[in-house]
Amino acid sequence: QARAHLLDPAMAPFYGCLSMALLAVGGGALTVGRDWIGSAAAVALDAVLFVAGTAIGLAAAVAVPYLMAVRHRIEPSQATPVWLLPLVAPMVSAALGPLLVPHLPPGQARETLLLACVAMFGLSLLATLLMLPLVFARLITGGPLPLALTPTLFLVLGPLGQSTTAVGAFADVAAGVVPAPYSEGFGILEVLYGVPVMGFALLWFGLATAHVVRARRHGMGFAMTWWAFTFPVGTCVTGAAALARHTG
Repeated sequence: QARAHLLDPAMAPFYGCLSMALLAVGGGALTVGRDWIGSAAAVALDAVLFVAGTAIGLAAAVAVPYLMAVRHRIEPSQATPVWLLPLVAPMVSAALGPLLVPHLPPGQARETLLLACVAMFGLSLLATLLMLPLVFARLITGGPLPLALTPTLFLVLGPLGQSTTAVGAFADVAAGVVPAPYSEGFGILEVLYGVPVMGFALLWFGLATAHVVRARRHGMGFAMTWWAFTFPVGTCVTGAAALARHTG
């Protein structure tokens, strides 16, 4: 069944969601669940879910674009923000991985995990920058998305808000983990990167909202795609919170 899903161009991108689900539950266990199950159990649960979610996310980030290129038969008119889902998953790992850094032995282990998260930040960000022009070109040249797919425009906010969240998380734990010039640089990066990216997120939020209002007037009803109103907007909330911590 999984093989059939991966060979279906409409279904394959959603394998990124499997990764993000595991990572979100793991991060929740460490930030909120420790009050219920204890700190040691929360760290262990998050460690297992982080490793599993990251492995699945990295596999999806490679496999799904590969299948899109060699197996799926895709036309430019079929481009939708759903294509971003497998590429955003490593960004969720990048944002949640720093929570585990203080629980590792000081020294090499902490630095390795932090830099691995930075690498996944770059992986996801640059892959998103490759894919997003296809989506925007589809809107400009092909007209609005089908009504049921219109909410997926909010998915573009996911990598924007999550990347700002990730850079803030790097800055939160960098002191004492990487040498002094770099630890201070992460704090600078959070502001110099996060502010303009959140500015673009506000632009896209307005654009996506206008499309949804239009679709609603044309008869758009409830569909599974309404999920796009939740997670991506939530990442903008966590991104704004990260900026608030580092700017006051």
